[in-house]
Amino acid sequence: MMNTKSLRKLSLAVGTTAFLVGCNGLGKMVKKQSTITYEAKPNPLEMHADSVGFSVSGKFPIKYFNKKATVTLTPVLKYNGTEKTLKPVVLIGDKAVGSGQKISFDKGGSFSYTSEKFAYEPGMKVSEVELRAQAGIKKKSKDFTTVKLADGTIITPLLVRHDEKATYAKDAFVKVVPANQSGSLYYTVNKSDVRSSELKNAEMKQIQDFIKANFSNSSYEFKDITVSAYASPDGEQSLNAHLAEDRAKSASKALMTEFKKDKNKEQTFGKEESQFKIKTTAEDWDGFKSLMESSAIADKDLILRVLTMYTDLDQREKEIKNLSKTYTEVSEKILPKLRRAVLTLNVDKKSRNDEQITKLMTSTPDSLSIEELLYGGNLTNDVNTKIQVYTSAEKQYPTDWRASNNLGVALLMNNKIAEAGEAFKRAEKTANGNPMVMNHLGIIAAKTGDSKKAMEYYDKANGAGKEVNYNKGILNIREGKYTDAVSNFGDYKGFNKALSELLNGNAGAVSGTIDASNEKDMALSSYLKAVAAARGGNTAEVVKNLKVAIEKDGSLKASAKDDAEFIKLRENADFKGLVN
Repeated sequence: MMNTKSLRKLSLAVGTTAFLVGCNGLGKMVKKQSTITYEAKPNPLEMHADSVGFSVSGKFPIKYFNKKATVTLTPVLKYNGTEKTLKPVVLIGDKAVGSGQKISFDKGGSFSYTSEKFAYEPGMKVSEVELRAQAGIKKKSKDFTTVKLADGTIITPLLVRHDEKATYAKDAFVKVVPANQSGSLYYTVNKSDVRSSELKNAEMKQIQDFIKANFSNSSYEFKDITVSAYASPDGEQSLNAHLAEDRAKSASKALMTEFKKDKNKEQTFGKEESQFKIKTTAEDWDGFKSLMESSAIADKDLILRVLTMYTDLDQREKEIKNLSKTYTEVSEKILPKLRRAVLTLNVDKKSRNDEQITKLMTSTPDSLSIEELLYGGNLTNDVNTKIQVYTSAEKQYPTDWRASNNLGVALLMNNKIAEAGEAFKRAEKTANGNPMVMNHLGIIAAKTGDSKKAMEYYDKANGAGKEVNYNKGILNIREGKYTDAVSNFGDYKGFNKALSELLNGNAGAVSGTIDASNEKDMALSSYLKAVAAARGGNTAEVVKNLKVAIEKDGSLKASAKDDAEFIKLRENADFKGLVN
């Protein structure tokens, strides 16, 4: 048992301590610290543009803040077993020495503080901010009880899907190409009979050889024969009209006779009158003009002016004939070439079919054209086959940027970022600034963490389609520019657009945007709906959508449990039943 002497000493010591604390004013401040109010915003903390920041405001009651006191408030972020001490805020009384925000003893006062922004680290998802305060007067100091300010951290922007849109360059492959063959029969002045020598000219022989070589080839479709007959622009118009018609008939008949000499019964082309389509031009002024322009006749410019000065055809002819010396040269060098019938075999050549191209593009790709290889790459959904085909295309046609570009896109789809980037660089060398390639270089920059360079490329890609704006929208979310993101996603319906709307303060738009998309069945889409419902205070919808999300992707159970978006529901029985 303590004796009377010892009890006196203890009482004296306690009394002395109380006196010292009371004298320096710190004791009263410590004792009444619960009368101070603090508020942190946002609470929970939020991550934007890969950074976290917050503000703190506080209020001191009247007759509280000692006139000579200095109070240092230090926010500390505690996470993952570690601490991050942030810059302090200093408050001073009416008569205190030093700098800081002044708090009146008689009137009380308020303070405000904004933390520096600091880089988000994964462990900060589950964290809290506490405020540590120390009051001092001269050389005396005393610590206040630590106060919890906020929880952390909402990291919803990190849900953005990095599904940047890339596009394959289009091929120019056509399944049917014209393979028409043409030749001309020439007539003497005012005559419509076909001379035997004309039927043996080189052009006619070439037509007949073409038919013999290709009529039985299934790749060729022989349709019909057009006979376009002309008269030169000299003589009476009515006579020339009849002359052109007679020439068309004689040419058709002569050609049909020649074709019938072929006794091959399977070769029926050109042997029936119905296969001939006749066109006539009474006076071929267009042909006349074309031949004059390419001639070396001395007065050709004068003659060409006559054509523009006179629309009356008879007057034209008269004016040209008045140039007697020149007209003689015209009649010898120009007019004979206009007295003709042009025979055109209308033939379509069928390209290789899809089955043939699909087989050849992997077995013997060197047998295919660049257009066939690019077209063939679109016939398969297998990314590895696409890579094989476009690799062959690039090897065979190294100066065609489309081959390198498409190879890059296929590699990108296969998540081979570095290899895709090299392919896009090769495409850039021959693409002459093509916006499509700029968009793809932007994707590579974005995926390798260079957001600034990515946006520079995207700006150069303007005009390459909606894909560019979509990719900009992803960057906007990463940069915390949510209004820009909503704008750049435009009328696109899907997860990222819904996320941008949520982050831009329009949680009510999330469900409608997702439901109108082809991404509504994604687990992450249901999760985002749950986040939007939490922000709207709709607990039933939170639970409903979280249940769907977790059923589709079990990993989202752990995500939801620690997600500060649901911090107010952590004690809700239905919520706990889902995430525990």
